[in-house]
Amino acid sequence: MRTVGKIAMIFFLIATGAGSRAGAPAIAQEPSQPAPSQSQPSSSATPATTPSAGASQSLPDKPQPAAPAKDQKNVQHEQQTGTSKDRIFWTMPNFLTVEDADNIPPLSSGQKFKVVGRSLIDPSEFVLIGFVAGLGQASNSDPSYGQGAQGYAKRYGTAYGDNAIENFMASAVLPSLLHQDPRYYQLGRGGFRRRAGHAIERVFITRSDSGNRQFNYSEIFGSGIAASISTYSYHPSQDRNFGTVASVWGTQIGWDVGTYMIKEFWPDLRRKHHKENQTSP
Repeated sequence: MRTVGKIAMIFFLIATGAGSRAGAPAIAQEPSQPAPSQSQPSSSATPATTPSAGASQSLPDKPQPAAPAKDQKNVQHEQQTGTSKDRIFWTMPNFLTVEDADNIPPLSSGQKFKVVGRSLIDPSEFVLIGFVAGLGQASNSDPSYGQGAQGYAKRYGTAYGDNAIENFMASAVLPSLLHQDPRYYQLGRGGFRRRAGHAIERVFITRSDSGNRQFNYSEIFGSGIAASISTYSYHPSQDRNFGTVASVWGTQIGWDVGTYMIKEFWPDLRRKHHKENQTSP
């Protein structure tokens, strides 16, 4: 989840481009809009398509290509468990993002820890951590780690540890103690600026387990605690100072902003891809 932020900016232009083209109608209510859609098909219907009132009422729902079967199963999973089965770019875990916020049950403390743990042992996480460690190796970040296999292993372990601690602190430990909801609720409607603002706001404003708006203590202080733990425990000794903590803390918040932008606009890309596959010969 949080590791998505390490490459969020790489995909950001793709995601926001689709979001700006899609706008409000892109993620409008999916299959159940009988009133507006009913009037248009009925005016152009041929005699063969209007044998009875019941048949004409059922027609508008069919041409509206609702969500694919996979999306419908995900909505059902959200309503039953409060978590998602979605994956960003079909690979990276997106289990704490919900697209249909109606009738979503609250998460228990056990569920918060379970979904974070499930993400951290997902195969795609290990691949993505390897990519991040490779970037560090290429740029020779933390020169004390050296190069070669040993240097790469140190960078890999550090990147995985940073990710695991931050995930647990911001999405499981503090949300459980403070009774806050670690999930991202996709807005899915309105123009690009409104939705981008919603994504940025999510870093600072969240919901309580009871559904009330609250300052996002879990995100802000969870990231800070995680930065302190990693800096003063296994990072190089010369980096163990408050300046490093502040730098890591601020960088992590910045990556999380990018991550939430991806979470907001990713469903647009997914539906656009599905629609193109349906229309292609």
